[in-house]
Amino acid sequence: MTLSDKEKIVAVISNGIAVFSLLQEREEIPKNTTMYDFVLKVIPEDIKSELSAELIDEVFQYVTSAHSS
Repeated sequence: MTLSDKEKIVAVISNGIAVFSLLQEREEIPKNTTMYDFVLKVIPEDIKSELSAELIDEVFQYVTSAHSS
């Protein structure tokens, strides 16, 4: 089974959020770097057309709620 571009971008966003959170917790990322900036840097060019701030927010909200329950 091949992942669709939408599925790929959700996976990359989720991973980017997790890595950002870890680096932020360890204070290994510049203070002025936002989650959005970080995620934008890790998205491969071939699926960037699927990216939106709303999708980042939706994935972040889901991941946050899934980990808090």
